[in-house]
Amino acid sequence: MRNEEGFANTGFEIGLYTLGDMVPDPVSGKTISARQRMKEITEAAKLADEAGLDIFGVGEHHRLDYAITSPSVVLAAIAQMTKQIKLTSATSVLSTIDPVRLFEDFATLDLLSDGRAEIITGRGAFVESFPLFGYDTDDSAALFSENIELLLKLNENEKLTWDGQFRSSLRNADIAPRPLQEKLPVWIGVGGTPSSASRAGRLGAGMAMAILGGEPDRFKPLVDVYREAGIRAGHALEDLKVGVTGHGYISETTQQAKEEFYPYYSNYKSIVSQQLGHGEGKMSRFEFEKVAASDTALFVGSPQQIVEKILHQHELFGHRRFMAQLDIGGLPFGKVAKSIELLATEVAPVVREATRKDNVLVGV
Repeated sequence: MRNEEGFANTGFEIGLYTLGDMVPDPVSGKTISARQRMKEITEAAKLADEAGLDIFGVGEHHRLDYAITSPSVVLAAIAQMTKQIKLTSATSVLSTIDPVRLFEDFATLDLLSDGRAEIITGRGAFVESFPLFGYDTDDSAALFSENIELLLKLNENEKLTWDGQFRSSLRNADIAPRPLQEKLPVWIGVGGTPSSASRAGRLGAGMAMAILGGEPDRFKPLVDVYREAGIRAGHALEDLKVGVTGHGYISETTQQAKEEFYPYYSNYKSIVSQQLGHGEGKMSRFEFEKVAASDTALFVGSPQQIVEKILHQHELFGHRRFMAQLDIGGLPFGKVAKSIELLATEVAPVVREATRKDNVLVGV
């Protein structure tokens, strides 16, 4: 269902995100080029839009084994080939980005996309951007704290006077352009620390939880901390938005999904472990079966299995958004496209209908 402005009006939003990793296909041994990866990312966004999904996000990395360094540029291209889907970073590494530049870029994207831009901010797992842009990793937490507060002020004010520790001062500065939306929706990515959840609540930003495995129940305290901090700070409960992001793959049956996804998920785990300096981190099939079980947060299975996992988490968190990363570990685009189709046609309608009444009643 779409509202008068043409945007999805579902209560519960379902979408995709990609980090644009470029890794060898564990089956063929081939690695696609950055150009081909970018073509596949934009095609995935187009497919998601045409299929009626609600949001598409792209991440930010500054390495040769990832295709995307500038989410706003990629999303601006996607804006021209899509009509309705919301467009977000996932995430913008706010410790090493000038908040003014970030706001300007996404306000511009908002104008180009007729009001579809959002920002998910975070500190990120990689550190390459720190020396690249002249920052000290020891200042990561302080940089993020200062920059998120400034970003939210930029979102509120056409002119701003501001002083901080890391950035030059602003003196009655024009903050332009202004977005088409009254304000850009800003979310904070939270991995698992209560302090991050509390800050997101205090600031009134959305909280996007990265739940990449294990039992989802362990994240319930973070949601409680987030909402309690937000209410204490004077924010209305309905404005305290919670989203879940996670890895996934969908096929006709759960067994088929596991058979098809295991080589690529194992490949992903091994490569990321090496990228972060943790060794090879190879995953056995037995270990994969454990992390892909029905009571875990890895969204792998039949459409019905994915529906059940999303609804179980909705019972825990009362969240209003789910975003899946479907293209990890060198997974061929044909399989990604099929997974997108199943998410849009067999998962999303069921989840939206099942959560519609809950969202109306609790205002989340």
